[in-house]
Amino acid sequence: MKAIRPGRRLGLWVLFWTLLVGLGLALGLWQWERAADKRERLAAYAAAPRLEAPQATPPPGARLRLSGEYLAAETLFLDNRTHDGRLGVAVLTPLRGDDGRLWLIERGFLATGVRRDTPSVATPSGRVVLEGRWQADGERPPLFGPNREGRRLQRIEPEAWAPLGEFAHAGWLHLEAGPGRLTPWWRPNVLPPARHLGYALQWWGLALAALVVMVLGGRRLARDRRASRSDPEE
Repeated sequence: MKAIRPGRRLGLWVLFWTLLVGLGLALGLWQWERAADKRERLAAYAAAPRLEAPQATPPPGARLRLSGEYLAAETLFLDNRTHDGRLGVAVLTPLRGDDGRLWLIERGFLATGVRRDTPSVATPSGRVVLEGRWQADGERPPLFGPNREGRRLQRIEPEAWAPLGEFAHAGWLHLEAGPGRLTPWWRPNVLPPARHLGYALQWWGLALAALVVMVLGGRRLARDRRASRSDPEE
């Protein structure tokens, strides 16, 4: 088998490590941009308006005030939630507003352990006044099988309550105050901007390390190339 010439080895070495350096720089820049996007989203979330049963679609993170009656019999449970190391569900109960419109209320976390029977939760009757944060229905996580099992859902789909009619808006309220509130578990962002900045620095650090390896190894290969040229047998 013919050996790779020193000059070709040097070219392949530089190409390989240049690609790694470029990849590290690109991934670091991507994380940097994600941090900027998270800062903008958090700023918009903090400045979101306070609205009372809005007719127009509320912006994500808006604080809503709703009044009406829970439809207790239509409660479903978002499966496989965790809070403080406990396994459970998020309780989802529709609310019929005073004006007849329908809203979906995410009431909070209910610990169930590993049991697969239908969870039981008390729901206030009569007129209630609720306050919470609005989350628009957007990109949904992938499903690996049916979404519904009994009264459990693998992801929130307003279509699960289709027999009741359409909701006022595409989304749901995360309950923060009012009757029927359970332990809150939802957060608007999983990763804070600082985490993305940390990832960016890690990628750029790896890119710098790859550059150092490329230079040091390239120098050695260059010496081998010069030596081979001076070798009369080469």
